[in-house]
Amino acid sequence: MFFFLVFVVVIGWLVSWYSNTPVLLYVAVIFAVFTNFFSYWYSDKIVIKMTRAKPVTSESHREFWNVVENLSITGGLPMPKLYFIEDPAPNAFATGRNPENSAVAVTTGLLQILDKTELEGVIAHELSHIGNRDMLVSTIAVVLVGFLAILSDIFLRSISWGGGRRDNRGGGGAIFAILAVVAIILAPIAAQLIHFAVSRKREFLADASGALLTRYPEGLARALEKIGSYEAPMRRPNHATAHLFLSNPFGAEKKQFFNKIFSTHPPMEDRISALREKDYGGN
Repeated sequence: MFFFLVFVVVIGWLVSWYSNTPVLLYVAVIFAVFTNFFSYWYSDKIVIKMTRAKPVTSESHREFWNVVENLSITGGLPMPKLYFIEDPAPNAFATGRNPENSAVAVTTGLLQILDKTELEGVIAHELSHIGNRDMLVSTIAVVLVGFLAILSDIFLRSISWGGGRRDNRGGGGAIFAILAVVAIILAPIAAQLIHFAVSRKREFLADASGALLTRYPEGLARALEKIGSYEAPMRRPNHATAHLFLSNPFGAEKKQFFNKIFSTHPPMEDRISALREKDYGGN
């Protein structure tokens, strides 16, 4: 989060310097704060609408409801709002600004292929995201990445329209201008890589926290095996919400180097190995 803040300030300053408009730096910082505030308060509602999730009741999905209720009590968390998504691809996500305003959604495919212990492992993983307040980190990360992409686009358009400084073009000024252009082109890519790294670390942490909650890591490990073997993507995958899901909603990932770097999820086999290699207090 510190690096994201630095990116916003530095890129805002570079844009203001190149355009010779100091006020742009203040506009950039204020805009970033405003978008973070808006996404913090309304992220859960936005995500639920984007994924077309439907509310769950204790009558419509009894086992799902009971599993979440029992694990919420065990973890000392308030009961989140529950939703389901009509989709054969097994997946799940948690969202919300804090434990008191959180939601958990699962696909119909997940409920169909998992037994009770496997479902408990998945729900414990999602509740751990809530308990660890990962939604706040993820939301801020997404907003700042998008903000830097917009800022970079504005800057590059200003160049194409002939904008930029006309003073101090000789020597060091020209070199600095070139460095500014390169930095602003690369900043959104660097920010996106940081976002991916943050997302992958939070997935490992939620796996470990979920295993501690159930005291049965094998349940989540088996669930991940089943989910990982399903290669088809979700019906309506979305890059804006992909990092929230338990598994990549765009389907099975190739094992090439660049796909691992640019993925919001760690390789499934690495997550399964981590669960089975550590002692979480189970039998």
